[in-house]
Amino acid sequence: MTMDFATKPFADLRRVQVWVLLACCWAGYMSDRAHAQASAAAGTAATMSTMTESEPAQSANSTAIPLANQSMLYPGEDFQLGPGDLITVSVFLQADYHATVRIGKDGSVQLPFIGSVHVQGLSVRAAQNLIADRLRMGEFYENPEVTIQVLDTVNSSVIVTGEVHATVPVSSQRSLREVLLVAGGLPATASHTVKIVRPGVAEPIVVELGTDLAASTTANFPVQPHDIIQISRASVVYVLGAFPRQGAVPLDQSTPLTLLQLAALSGGINFEGRYADLRLIRTVGNERKVVKVDIKKVRDGHAPDPVLQANDIVFLPTDEMKATIKSLGTGGVIGLATLLISLHNNF
Repeated sequence: MTMDFATKPFADLRRVQVWVLLACCWAGYMSDRAHAQASAAAGTAATMSTMTESEPAQSANSTAIPLANQSMLYPGEDFQLGPGDLITVSVFLQADYHATVRIGKDGSVQLPFIGSVHVQGLSVRAAQNLIADRLRMGEFYENPEVTIQVLDTVNSSVIVTGEVHATVPVSSQRSLREVLLVAGGLPATASHTVKIVRPGVAEPIVVELGTDLAASTTANFPVQPHDIIQISRASVVYVLGAFPRQGAVPLDQSTPLTLLQLAALSGGINFEGRYADLRLIRTVGNERKVVKVDIKKVRDGHAPDPVLQANDIVFLPTDEMKATIKSLGTGGVIGLATLLISLHNNF
């Protein structure tokens, strides 16, 4: 390619103009970027300043929220204290003042700074005010806000037994849902049919909670002091034999459990199982009946998938030959086959 020497200066001029234009664009980009970073830094600084100024209020709120909600989990401020009650005493926004004490037989508790305080017969609210006055009179705090939580009581409580073990303080009346939540909720092994044994009532009170404790309307059933809540074990199905996982599988009270679903929950069907000889052992009244099922046909859709019932036993026997083959592994099977072929050829 050749270029006329007369046009070369103009080409150089155009090249310079292009480079100048690119330099101007780059300078504009860097200026805009620096301005954006400065704006972001200013905004961050303003946000941090606002957070710093509002931090005490937020800290106060974050501490106050659990205190405001304690009545959901613990007895209310009208609960009457008595000997044997285990309580915690704390001062709002004063982390150094926190004591967990049990009320003595004389009705008193030993607290930091102020010593013995008689609280027997006082409500939680009255005891809070009394302790706050003692701390104020001793000039330990200018305007203390005292909080008392009842952790355990032998005077007014509900006992939860069975699949859940707990003693829940109850001052006058609380819902069954609250008591169960304080006790830790219902485990997967627990039945959702709850019995309440109440003093003076001849027969236990049966409450069907349904599948969702949070949404259950029957869970609003009122529980009274000295009630005993019995939570039995949920119905289960037992798995034995050629399954990866054996044992008890809880039955969901709202959804039926089929044989294939149980096999899936147990890890599937092992190779060594005698598929045509699965045994479903069911208790009817005082008798046990054995029903043989071909689980391979059920799996392939050639036989109905039976619905299991409480306390059913599903047993899949092991085929000894298949178990031996499985124990040998692929290498062992190939070696055994090679040996058999060799022997067959020799004889």
